[in-house]
Amino acid sequence: MTVFPDLTPAIRDRAPGLRGRLIANQPLSDLTWFRVGGPAQVLFTPADTEDLAALLAALDPETPVTVVGLGSNLIVRDGGVPGVVVRLGGKAFGSVEIDGEHLRAGTAVPDMRLAKAAAEAGLDGLAFFRGIPGSVGGALRMNAGAHGGETTDVLVSAEGVDRAGNLRTFTHAEMGFTYRHSAAPDDVIFMSALFRGRPGDRAAIEAEMDRVTAAREAAQPIRERTGGSTFKNPPGAKAWQLVDAAGCRGLTVGGAQVSEMHCNFLINRDGATAADIEGLGEEVRRRVRETSGVALHWEIKRIGLATSEAGA
Repeated sequence: MTVFPDLTPAIRDRAPGLRGRLIANQPLSDLTWFRVGGPAQVLFTPADTEDLAALLAALDPETPVTVVGLGSNLIVRDGGVPGVVVRLGGKAFGSVEIDGEHLRAGTAVPDMRLAKAAAEAGLDGLAFFRGIPGSVGGALRMNAGAHGGETTDVLVSAEGVDRAGNLRTFTHAEMGFTYRHSAAPDDVIFMSALFRGRPGDRAAIEAEMDRVTAAREAAQPIRERTGGSTFKNPPGAKAWQLVDAAGCRGLTVGGAQVSEMHCNFLINRDGATAADIEGLGEEVRRRVRETSGVALHWEIKRIGLATSEAGA
């Protein structure tokens, strides 16, 4: 396994008042749904917003900072992630508050729990979050959507901390949402978001959520070690249909496989490495481009170093 130089003493010297957990060479494989990948050079779990801002303000500007959430849409490469990996959690980033038609959610809140909170409050328009296996932070970054709804449809504003430790608020327009993308600055770590629903019938909303759940269970390999939808849908097409037409259903590389149930999903079938999974995805992209002329783009986020890079 990759072992990085320990940065924690230098970080504590620069920010002696940190209250969150700071761990050197923490394995990340257990934090991802694929269950693969190397360690974080440093994993930081801040106690609250002030703690996160203090770290970012004090950190050497040359030290990379990477954010991970629930790990459902993520490949951590086998060589690990250099610098500081931030993972938000706990009450400070994991609560949902209701005020009339508005919901304020921390970015560590699972999308499914946001949908449930909205339903319990009789707020319609957020049931689609039931079909997204990520967190609010990821939804903000990629304009996550499912079953006819997208984050952009219900977001009012988002709050974050930039690389210098400054608190910032972004309006809906400033988020710059497009399909599975936000134009918000890459260095901002989002802490919370304000959503707006519309009054609805709780029973009808819960029935819609049940429909979303049933559709997901029937069509997706949710009980496998997977990372959700692998590729973005090209304009006017479905990624899974292009993958299927290229003969990639069931294709394997090492311990990784294209799901036979839904071929826009890759699965860790049998002790796959991150390199197996990413290599399989690239082979699928090659075959789709060869057979249809379409260039598929990754929806899954890939971070860190290949083993060869980490050992260089």
